[in-house]
Amino acid sequence: MPETKRTAGGVLGGLLGVVGLSTVAGVLVAATVTPAIALSGAAASSAITLFDNLPSALEIDELMLPTTFYWMNPDTGEYEVMTQFYDQNRDPVAFDEVAPVMYDAILSSEDKNFYSHGGIDLVGTARAVIGGGSQGGGSSISQQYVKNILIQKCEAEVGTGETADMTQEEKDAAKDACFTDATVASGTEGYQRKLQEMRYAIALEQKYSKDEILLGYLNIANFGGQNYGIGAAAHYYFGVDAANLTLGQAAALAGMVQTPNLYRIDRPDGSWTDKDGNPINGAADGYSLTKERQEYVLGRMLTDGKITQEEYDAAIAEPITPVITPADTGCGIVPGKAAYFCQYVRGIMENDEAFGATREDRTKLLKQGGLNVYLTIDKRLQQAAEQAMVDNVPSSIDGYTNDDTGRLGAATTSIETKTGRILEITQNTNFSETIKDDPNFSSLVYAGNIKYGGSNGFEGGSTFKVFTLLEWLQEGHSVNEVINGRAQIFKNFRNSCTGDISNNALIQNFAKNPGYVGTPMRFTSDSLNTGFLAMASKLDLCGIQNTAEKMGVRLGDGSVVPVEVPFQILGSNAIPPIDVAAAYATIANNGVYCTPKAIDRITDANGNEVALPEASCTQVLEPNIAATAAYALQGVMNNGSGRASNPYDGTPLLGKTGTHEAKQTWLVASSTNVTTAVWVGNSQGYANVDRWPWNHLYTRHSVARPILAAADALYGGDGFPAPDPNLTKTVLYDLPSVLGKSIDEATKVLEDAGFEVIVGDAVDSTEGAGIVAQQDPAGGKVPGGTTVTIRPSNGQGVIIPAVSGSVEQARNTLQGAGLNVTGGTCNNPAATATVTGTSPGAGTMVGRGSTVNINVNCAAPPAPTPAPTP
Repeated sequence: MPETKRTAGGVLGGLLGVVGLSTVAGVLVAATVTPAIALSGAAASSAITLFDNLPSALEIDELMLPTTFYWMNPDTGEYEVMTQFYDQNRDPVAFDEVAPVMYDAILSSEDKNFYSHGGIDLVGTARAVIGGGSQGGGSSISQQYVKNILIQKCEAEVGTGETADMTQEEKDAAKDACFTDATVASGTEGYQRKLQEMRYAIALEQKYSKDEILLGYLNIANFGGQNYGIGAAAHYYFGVDAANLTLGQAAALAGMVQTPNLYRIDRPDGSWTDKDGNPINGAADGYSLTKERQEYVLGRMLTDGKITQEEYDAAIAEPITPVITPADTGCGIVPGKAAYFCQYVRGIMENDEAFGATREDRTKLLKQGGLNVYLTIDKRLQQAAEQAMVDNVPSSIDGYTNDDTGRLGAATTSIETKTGRILEITQNTNFSETIKDDPNFSSLVYAGNIKYGGSNGFEGGSTFKVFTLLEWLQEGHSVNEVINGRAQIFKNFRNSCTGDISNNALIQNFAKNPGYVGTPMRFTSDSLNTGFLAMASKLDLCGIQNTAEKMGVRLGDGSVVPVEVPFQILGSNAIPPIDVAAAYATIANNGVYCTPKAIDRITDANGNEVALPEASCTQVLEPNIAATAAYALQGVMNNGSGRASNPYDGTPLLGKTGTHEAKQTWLVASSTNVTTAVWVGNSQGYANVDRWPWNHLYTRHSVARPILAAADALYGGDGFPAPDPNLTKTVLYDLPSVLGKSIDEATKVLEDAGFEVIVGDAVDSTEGAGIVAQQDPAGGKVPGGTTVTIRPSNGQGVIIPAVSGSVEQARNTLQGAGLNVTGGTCNNPAATATVTGTSPGAGTMVGRGSTVNINVNCAAPPAPTPAPTP
């Protein structure tokens, strides 16, 4: 028969049958600690070989540490903790930051010979294994440190690799298994675990000092629930630093480490139940199990001479009095609306690949990586924005129409124009990740997108018109060019991205304003739909789309905002407020787009800088384009549709309003230093906002004005650069003459040249019937948008001929031309009539049968010659 392969477990089982665990363990320890000692015997030799073959190098991973978000206190200029995220609540401490009494308590109760042995409590280990592999087991501090390291390694791997797709319930079960596998085993598995634990403990003692091992253990040990390490435990259970623990507190905490969740004192209703299901170890019984364990620790300390009888008696008499102080964790504990800023940053940490290749990796880093994250939020501006929101927008209101409903939403965000730093994020709801069915609560960040905040964005309305304005300028047009912005069907649009567009829809203005012939300057101030459609009909829609893209505006899912149909020119796509703010900041920043960022810097637990998500400031518009757009947009805030938001505090502002189908309303405004976007509308549904029983359309202004005033007071602002003279000049177009053409031909020529045509009544003309006989204005240079009136000939026109000489000849000529004749007589019958012309004059076009008056000069007959004087 072939030889059967012998496993480590099989060898160990055979050895135990020969010499027993205590003998084997003694041989192994002696061989490891004092290898020069000669050993003999097959069992001893096999044991040594087996022990030597066990892994000895145990890498101590970085502790699972909370990630901390910091925001600056504007009063002190110092950063303060906003919140933390963790799987394990831990606050590592240095050796001298732990009260000596805590060291005495843990050593007396767990390993009184710690400073004298070589890493293994031999007798205790043998007793534990022989007794069935119980988890407590007389292990030394070094062995317990090894056990906790192994548990942490195991827990850290849960949710990664092959376990990445586990449900949360499965992950929790896997973490429980980590603890069980490292602490509880029976039979051969228990022997193997203990031997490996011993091997690691000995290696640990050879690499680290006793103080380092003791402190490492206290920093990694679990003290119940998510509380790990003596620093976090002292603060959580008693509200003190580890350096300030009293004897009774230290003894209670030292007693927890063997069975942490049994001895927890943060559950006043009981941490356990008796055999009858009754709660025990709660406030009602004075935390009896924990008190009993504390007394055990105190007794060991007294026996070891670490405390006096008087100290022992006083501590025994003192009841356990927890002062539960939960660690700040998650965005839910952040005060006010700043919780949404926190949630936005959390979205960055969990979704940006700068923090890991997979979401599991990024979440692990967030909750275990011990990062220090310093946020860009300005608490002063945040407070002003929150107050404006609270004062003006309720957290929810039902739809107020008969046929549909909506859920009221509102959000604001402000960005530093020259850096992209996000200074505030607010919204009307209250933050909660657990309350799902109450419209007053939400965890979505309305200002963000799906990736960073879980929101799809909202229809941008007329705020999106700015990209048509910019493309207008980029294609060389002037803001003072006159074009026809009257309500009409704009039939043709050029699009080099997806193909040209034919349109048959009539798109109206707000309140069915008929529109007017005007300039982009005025269209922008009034936010006239038909004015912008007229502009877009002269542009490449692909250019509008590309302009929005390079200025950072995306759909909620991060894809390009399409501009393929007329409605999209006017802002029918849903876009995030942060994107809108960043785009307008680009105009205020001389055409430089800065990626919005909510994090100033990150350091790891050792103070090393951590790379941030990629962000930059890039010139995406020529400065003259940005300056001219700013010139037009200032009109909106000074005397246009955005003037109600202007605090008129001396800081120059540019801006734009936006309304979409009475469903969404916007105001975005910017100084040269800070840009603010305000959205108020439907977060769900389609309710008509002007029917809601609150300030509806005006609310955007009442929210925006105090925020703009606060931003101006904090950051100020300079004058915007002067516009490009070539982009503000009055532009004249060539108007062709169509006289002599047919009405259809003339109409096509004029419309192809960009003019609106009106066909007037027929006029008298010598031209054939239906031929254009009159054009107003005549061909030449005229402003764009001019309406041209053409009048056809009726074919009945006569040109009055020139006449002279005798009246009879003139009358014959005129009558021969088909005209009625009057005049041509003198009051003095004796006078001679000489024709001098006609009324109307010669060359005048009149209708056939028209009356023409002959003008004459009447000369008196010569006086008789007097007779000569004789």
